[in-house]
Amino acid sequence: SPGTYLSGIMEKLSSRERQIVVDDTMVIDLASHYHDALTHKIGLIKNAVRCRRMISFQYYSENGESQRRIEAYRLIFKWSSWYVFGFCHSRNDYRLFKLNRLWDLSVLEEHFVPREIPEKRLDFNAYFSSHTIRLKAIFTETERHRLIDEYGRDSYVPCESGGLLFEWDFAGYQNMRQWILSFGDQVRVLEPEELRTDIRRQSENILQRYRET
Repeated sequence: SPGTYLSGIMEKLSSRERQIVVDDTMVIDLASHYHDALTHKIGLIKNAVRCRRMISFQYYSENGESQRRIEAYRLIFKWSSWYVFGFCHSRNDYRLFKLNRLWDLSVLEEHFVPREIPEKRLDFNAYFSSHTIRLKAIFTETERHRLIDEYGRDSYVPCESGGLLFEWDFAGYQNMRQWILSFGDQVRVLEPEELRTDIRRQSENILQRYRET
């Protein structure tokens, strides 16, 4: 059955296997710098979900570091990253936590009674789009392949003056900033103004450091 099939895949994901052969037509390779830590976390969280036991961890986000205790309900793989969905007692609300930012994970002895999760809270796309920031930028032609690889062929339009006009909604400022900076001088940001100012400031700081050396 589909349930048994997916359960078998999850069993393999929580093991230490880097490459999973699903059948004769599909191979899943989850090798990464975080592989060992991820498989350990996946295994612990999966057991916590099954046994209805609370988990605690240290969480690192763009807003800082915090200690969290949650009722874990789902493990989610989305946009090339793993997340745990649960009810956070620190925020008294449902939250989505990225496993790479989650450390010092512990499965507690404390059990919880499963909540009836509202259907709209199970729309995980909403967690990535509730506070979106619109990016508008012009990339050089050399970056066409990367835009297609990461966001698709319809994510940009050619400019008459040259370059590729890209517009996209990002779930968070820091993710957008880090992505743009990875292109170096192959992109010119048009919007938002906050990011333009941020890039100017960082460029000036980099120049100053190299002048000092």
